[in-house]
Amino acid sequence: MQIIKSNKTQFEYDIQALLKSFYPEWEPRMLAPDSEVRDRRILEGEPVMELYFGEDEVTLEIFCGAAHLDHTEGLHNMEGAAEEVGKDSRHVYAWRPKEPTGTPEYKNAFKRFFYRSLCEETQTSLPWGNLTGIRPTKIAMTMMEQGKSEEETADYLKTMHLVSGEKTALALDIAKREQEILSTLHYENGYSLYVGIPFCPTTCLYCSFTSYPIGAWKKRVGEYLTALEKEIDAAAKLLRDKILDTVYIGGGTPTSLSAEELARLLGKLKSAFDFSHVQEFTVEAGRADSITEDKLRVLLENGVTRISVNPQTMKQETLDLIGRRHTVEQVEEAFHLARRIGFDNINMDIILGLPGETAADVAHTIEAVKALSPDALTVHSLAVKRASKLGKWIEENGATAYNNTEEIMEIAARGAAAMDMVPYYLYRQKNMSGNFENVGYSRRDKYGIYNILINEEKQTIVALGAGSITKGVFSDNRIERCENVKDVGQYIGRIDEMIGRKRQLLEG
Repeated sequence: MQIIKSNKTQFEYDIQALLKSFYPEWEPRMLAPDSEVRDRRILEGEPVMELYFGEDEVTLEIFCGAAHLDHTEGLHNMEGAAEEVGKDSRHVYAWRPKEPTGTPEYKNAFKRFFYRSLCEETQTSLPWGNLTGIRPTKIAMTMMEQGKSEEETADYLKTMHLVSGEKTALALDIAKREQEILSTLHYENGYSLYVGIPFCPTTCLYCSFTSYPIGAWKKRVGEYLTALEKEIDAAAKLLRDKILDTVYIGGGTPTSLSAEELARLLGKLKSAFDFSHVQEFTVEAGRADSITEDKLRVLLENGVTRISVNPQTMKQETLDLIGRRHTVEQVEEAFHLARRIGFDNINMDIILGLPGETAADVAHTIEAVKALSPDALTVHSLAVKRASKLGKWIEENGATAYNNTEEIMEIAARGAAAMDMVPYYLYRQKNMSGNFENVGYSRRDKYGIYNILINEEKQTIVALGAGSITKGVFSDNRIERCENVKDVGQYIGRIDEMIGRKRQLLEG
């Protein structure tokens, strides 16, 4: 636990997020005079940083001995705001704000000061600057929708948020493409549908999604589907006057269900909802050890237009480590089977920064994916979630056991370009390896529309199933959410409550 003491409680989220970006192994805790802390070890702990918000000046002191940081000799003033005091014991940075306290401008200026101080302290910078949110492309899209030019938008990202030139260009490129892709959707009178299947063959090391081993729940899958069908009927009634644009079945691993169970679910959806305007129907087939010919035929016969076959890596040793329980050969067989059956829009997911993987390993994965020639490639930067087994693994093996670099990201980007793919959506997560991003690449007629919608928050997404979150997007720019309980047993037993929450959101 790294303690940051402050005379005020403000900007706590941004401070902690930036600290984790520079120091991924840290667990920062911000303490202010009015903090309620009962743990004496925290109260008596030595601070690694102290923030003081004064009327005319904000100071940041970093205590080198307490922080156990490596510093290069000689810090340099940043726009006249930083100075070094006590070279061997502490570094002090100061900022005189020109913006009125309590305004968004003040907060943004503080984030720039804090970010620049950490850059100076570590002699590094972050590709996305001081942005701590997960949707950087939303900033670019919003500005362009307001009539701002590409030059004005780029200048804002670079000047206000200190985003690198490369990432600024990527954000603008994707934002323009997203606008074009979403131009045919029904924003005001339309919606998209998500259906969650919270079962998997096994739980992967890095996973934090709502997921239960299918083996332990096999006897209760029928009960889950019965509850889900009840929610399907209620949602269809609530949305009978709306246009359904896209449908996405995720999880978990939906193909953990048997062919008969999949047929039951898909048949229910097709009978309850009007699919006549649906532009995209996706099912996350996901893991190769859950894919069979009879399941794929059920998907195709029920109008599924897009699937994912997700290796995450094509290195067998890593698959074994992360608990995928299938072979590289099974991934290749599942992909070829889907092609033979007739799927012409297949996505593949890979993860960069997996434990022990090098740039050479990623290059090998990209070459193996290129040989299969999918229609889309989603490139994830490993995000370490507390709820995952990976968090415990890192505690035992150290933060340096997983790594992502600009070189590795570039290997994936070049591989996608070689397959005639372009980036079409992007989002970020907390605690991402290398502080990079997740990027969806696709051939120009195979974009995943739902992926854009879930990130850009342009349309209501009604979510069904355990652990799913409905996101209502309203004409007055409000965005409201309602969550279903994650526990499958609780979902089954409380399905009427889940329906009530949804009704209150959508009718309210």
